[in-house]
Amino acid sequence: MRSTIPALAACLVLAATLPSLAGDAAYVACDNGLRCVKAPCPSSTVRDLATGKAWRSVSPDISRLSEADRQRIQETDALYYGRLVVRGHVERQAKGPPILVVTGILREAKAAERRECPKG
Repeated sequence: MRSTIPALAACLVLAATLPSLAGDAAYVACDNGLRCVKAPCPSSTVRDLATGKAWRSVSPDISRLSEADRQRIQETDALYYGRLVVRGHVERQAKGPPILVVTGILREAKAAERRECPKG
């Protein structure tokens, strides 16, 4: 029993130092028609698939993804047409638009999940 306590404590310390994925949810992001001259641009609307809650005028941040995943999103307009379900969380900013911090790509979006996105 005693040997498991230090291991458990080490796991808890490690978990406390890692970015929390517990708050992450599944989102579909779509273009909202807003155009900007300078980044960040709140040109997306994102919808939480579990709750249905939508955030308008959100700026997606894909910087935490691998280079391959960032390239996949940029080459396919995935966040414009809602082609992917992404894992992440919405962060509110003191100044500027909220940000969808994308921490992973879960899968291709289903047609019903893209229903509010432009056709593409």
